[in-house]
Amino acid sequence: MPTMTYQVTGRIARITLDRPERGNGITLEMPRELAACVERANLDPSVHVIALAGNGKGFCGGYDLVASAEQRMSGTGDPAHAPPPGSPLDPLVQLRNHDPDGTWDPMVDYQMMSRNVRGFMSLFHSDKPVVCKVHGFCVAGGTDMALCSDLLVIEDVAKIGYPPARVWGVPTTAVWAFRIGIEKAKRLLFTGDCLSGTEAVAWGLATEAAPRALLDERFEILLERIARMPVNQLIMMKLLINQTVASAGLQATQILGTMFDGVSRHTAEGHAFQARAAQAGFKQAVRERDEPFGDFGPSTFKG
Repeated sequence: MPTMTYQVTGRIARITLDRPERGNGITLEMPRELAACVERANLDPSVHVIALAGNGKGFCGGYDLVASAEQRMSGTGDPAHAPPPGSPLDPLVQLRNHDPDGTWDPMVDYQMMSRNVRGFMSLFHSDKPVVCKVHGFCVAGGTDMALCSDLLVIEDVAKIGYPPARVWGVPTTAVWAFRIGIEKAKRLLFTGDCLSGTEAVAWGLATEAAPRALLDERFEILLERIARMPVNQLIMMKLLINQTVASAGLQATQILGTMFDGVSRHTAEGHAFQARAAQAGFKQAVRERDEPFGDFGPSTFKG
């Protein structure tokens, strides 16, 4: 698999995002490979729990948008992972076309992004529990995978949040309010601010924070404790708790989030952001987008 690795150690299936040279940026393949790995773990009777982590400096920096924002290609942001001409996915890469004078088809957009949401939600719908480890950074689309997992263990100084709320993005899995409540979700998505790992625990987003030197140890302790449980009990507990979220309307909310994500890239501000990325580079456009906000989290913001 080009975007991740899969292995089983004892009762634990380990899925590791493996594009460290691109900050584990999300490509078209990644959500599909993720779903395949989750299914593989669910069908393995020896596996009791799934561990999700990222290789390199951080967990995931979101979608790999550099090339598409700079109009070097339409698609994944990585020419090596672009669908070949004639591929079933080829027409769906219109999602990354941002020609203000062209025709944007919101349903083509929705077709592509809803498939990504299905891949991320494979973690939520997995029969077996998924525990995610975040180190370094988990931002933008990376939060879809972390928040669709069941439990989150995070480095105390890691950065987690959704800065594209400021322009050019809406969280498609729409789980923020379900994880931390509507007031805290509004506090983050009205500003695009991020939380530190310590703040994420205080806000109820993560179950535990630890310094980098202890993060792996704390992650493994939790995995081993869950792995002691019978698989049937784990499946029942997860189904029971997830039903609470399902009955609260998560699926309908995700449809709205997925549609709004496409809309956000075709507003006047979205087109202006893409034009600036094409002129100065995606990273520079992001820096200019975020500069007025500083780099403060909610508990450190001084006004």
